[in-house]
Amino acid sequence: MAFSTVTAIAFDLDGTLIDSVPDLAAATNALLVELGFDTCSEDDVRSWVGNGAKKLVERALTAKATQVTDEQYLLQVMPRFMQHYQYNLQQHSRLYSGVGEVLAELKQAGFRLAVVTNKPYQFTVPLLKAFALDALFDVVLGGDSLQKMKPDPMPLNHLLDHWQLSTEALLMVGDSKNDIFAAKSAGISVIGLTYGYNYGEDISLSGPNAVCEQFSEILAHVSHRPNEME
Repeated sequence: MAFSTVTAIAFDLDGTLIDSVPDLAAATNALLVELGFDTCSEDDVRSWVGNGAKKLVERALTAKATQVTDEQYLLQVMPRFMQHYQYNLQQHSRLYSGVGEVLAELKQAGFRLAVVTNKPYQFTVPLLKAFALDALFDVVLGGDSLQKMKPDPMPLNHLLDHWQLSTEALLMVGDSKNDIFAAKSAGISVIGLTYGYNYGEDISLSGPNAVCEQFSEILAHVSHRPNEME
C-alpha cells in the first residue's frame, strides 16, 4: 500500500525505534528488590510495556507484590521507579536495525517527523539524544505532554492541528495496538511493525493499513517526496 498523500509521519518510540525493554526491566527489578519482592524477567516486561510508566509498575506489582496494590501505594512508589529508570535509561537499550538511516532519508526527502510515545517526556528526549535522533524530529510528545495518551487519539489530533494537516497527510508508525487504535480514532493511516511490543499479539489483528517486518520497509510505502505534491 502506498501512502501517496502523506507529508508527515508520527513514530512511536519503544518497540518501534528503540528496544528499551532491557533498561526498563533493570529499573523494574531495582524497584521490586527495593520493595522486597521477587524480580521479573525481561520477557515479563516486554508483555507489560506500552501504556506508560505507571501502568508498567502497576503490572509489575500486581504480578509480584504479596499484597493488593492500590492507587495510593502506586503513587508512592512511582518516584522511586522514575529514579531507577533515570539511572538505567541508556545502559542497555539499542536502536533497531535501519532506524537512523531511514529517519535521515525521510527527513532529507522533506517529511515532517514526530515522536508520539507513552513514555514520560523527561525520559524521551534524553533517549533520543543518546542515539543522535533528536535533531530529526520537529515535534516530540511524551505520554505526559498532553492530558491523554495513546490509544486516545489526542496526541495525533494535536499534530494535525499543530501542523494544520488533513487526516490524509499524517501517517502513524508503531508496534502496538495502542498505536493502531489511536490512528484509527484520529482518522489517519497507520503502519504496524511486527518486531516490537504488542502484548504477544499479532499486530495485523488490530487492522493497520500496512504491516512491516523491518523498519526499512516503511520507505517502500512513502516513496514520494512531500514537495512533489506542492
